Amino acid sequence: MQVIRCTQKLLRELKQEPTNVVPMNHLLGSWHANLLIIERHKCVLVTNDSTLYTIFIPCLTKPDFQVFPILFGQHLFKSLLNEDFSQKQIEAVLDEHRDIQYGKTNNRRVLGSMNDLAFQLKCHIKMDGGIKATNIPELNYKLNRTILSLNNYQRPIDMLRRKLEEINT
Repeated sequence: MQVIRCTQKLLRELKQEPTNVVPMNHLLGSWHANLLIIERHKCVLVTNDSTLYTIFIPCLTKPDFQVFPILFGQHLFKSLLNEDFSQKQIEAVLDEHRDIQYGKTNNRRVLGSMNDLAFQLKCHIKMDGGIKATNIPELNYKLNRTILSLNNYQRPIDMLRRKLEEINT
């Protein structure tokens, strides 16, 4: 079971009550997620607590929020595939995310990094000519190469690669 720690806005949109479940010791640990409104579109920014690896999920509709765990899994799969992780590594990560529970946010430092990433992604979207013109896989690629102080000035993709190195390719 995996825990996604959501902001109050996102929990309301998901129509979920937060659980007090303690995440098991998984390869990546828990995630934080925030609802963003960009050009009147509901979007979700999901960031891994330990690596700050980030996935931006744009233009969600009401039915999308009802199947959010599936949608998150699909975007996570596409993102890892785009980063050239091995099949074994991708399967190991996705296997951890088969059962998702929602909790309340509990790490202000991760939320602060997410605010920085949200500002950057809004700038990228504006420079690209709007959310509909933005190449989302390319945007996720750029976000995960942003050096963040919470990671001791390392890129999230490098931290994720180190975490997944122990899985035989």
